[in-house]
Amino acid sequence: MRYSLIVFDWDGTLIDSAGGIAECIQEAARDLGLAVPARETASHVIGLGLHDSLRTAVPTLPADKYQEFAEAYRRHFLARQGMMALFPEVRELLQDLHAAGHRLAVATGKSRRGLEHALESTALRRFFAASRCADETNPKPHPAMLLELMEQLAAAPAQALMIGDTSHDLEMARSAGVDAVAVTYGAHPGAELHALAPRACVASVAELRAWLTANA
Repeated sequence: MRYSLIVFDWDGTLIDSAGGIAECIQEAARDLGLAVPARETASHVIGLGLHDSLRTAVPTLPADKYQEFAEAYRRHFLARQGMMALFPEVRELLQDLHAAGHRLAVATGKSRRGLEHALESTALRRFFAASRCADETNPKPHPAMLLELMEQLAAAPAQALMIGDTSHDLEMARSAGVDAVAVTYGAHPGAELHALAPRACVASVAELRAWLTANA
């Protein structure tokens, strides 16, 4: 076993939610009378913490309106949540990795409240030994999430692998000294992910499963 610890991003990596999240960001901006960010801009901030996301997606929003924006976003997200499903073969992938003895974790830009709901609604909680969220430590691309997970689960950087769909995931992994695999079916375009030189770029969960079987 090369990687005793495999850390997954959530949105856009395990669950097909990147498009819906971008739409929620756009709708919240519209609700507050702000310039609506382009789809590319809204997608790019997925995975970042709240403040970093808003500074990029809606730069004219005053800081004292951040909470109002977050509440508007949450309303739209909850309305779409039932339509956001796991990508095909995700459950089988996690089952295989867990059964093989890998320790699995989540590092996500979601809030703790949001991740807890997602773990329950997808019935995936049992596969993960630990998790970190953007509202409880330094958010991506800061390496804190990975550093804390490695410390908690007693894994050295050489024993850990980060899997995600954004440049924020790959930059976090690089800063933590951890290998990374990019999935190109989520929020960020493949060319942007390739440029950060992950160990692999895969276009589907089936491809990810095959790569992990051969290399993890």
